[in-house]
This record gives sequence, C-alpha cells and structure tokens, in this order.
Amino acid sequence: MYTIGDLSRRTGVKIPTIRYYEQMGLLAAPERSEGNQRRYEKRELETLAFIRHARDLGLSIEAIRDLLALSEHPERPCGEADRIATEHLASVREKIAQLRRLEHELERIVACHGDHTIGDCYVIRALADHSLCGNEH
Repeated sequence: MYTIGDLSRRTGVKIPTIRYYEQMGLLAAPERSEGNQRRYEKRELETLAFIRHARDLGLSIEAIRDLLALSEHPERPCGEADRIATEHLASVREKIAQLRRLEHELERIVACHGDHTIGDCYVIRALADHSLCGNEH
C-alpha cells in the first residue's frame, strides 16, 4: 500500500494534482485507513505513472481518460488508441507550424537591432499596427 506522499515521490506528480486526477475520475477513489489517509495499490501507482507520461506528451485529460478506458481491454484492437495519438500528433504539428510563423515574424521585426530611438523602433510600431506584420501569426 502507498500513501499519497509515496505516489507523489515515486511519480513526480504533486499531491494536489493527484487529488485533481481523482476528482476528474482518472484515478479511482482510494481506500482509506482508519485514520482516513488515502491508501493506494500498485495499480494506482502504475495508472498515475501512465497519466504523468501522457500529460508530459501533452495529451488532454479527455484523451487520457479514453486511453485509460481502452487499456482496460487488452484484447481489443488498438485502432482507437492510434487514432487518439494521431490526432494529437496533428495538433502538435500545427502548433509547431504556428510557432515557426511566430519565430519568423519576430526575427523580421527585430531586424533593426536597436539602431533607432523608441519613436522609430519597428518592434513598437509593428506591435501597435498589425498590418505591418509580414504574415498571419
């Protein structure tokens, strides 16, 4: 049996976050000791490690909930899990593309290298007037 502190230390998940995952239904409500302390089994430790890794990869709570539900049926085909991961990958790729557009725009507006006064500063002007931006970001 593990305490909530044990789970936190072993997984790197903060105690309030563990409680949040319980409230969200990602972790089952644990047994309680006579002193009303939460007591977890190895299964909850493994589930929390799964959740932590999925969150590190940026998966949403809903996607994690779906993946946990799928993991309860190891005999089923993995097409649904693949679909969830594929959709997340597409989302990550779109975010990367957006960050690249932001990077290029920022490179463009800082090109003056501080050679002017604030009154002539292109950074200040571009931020004040979106039409000076080179592309949509």
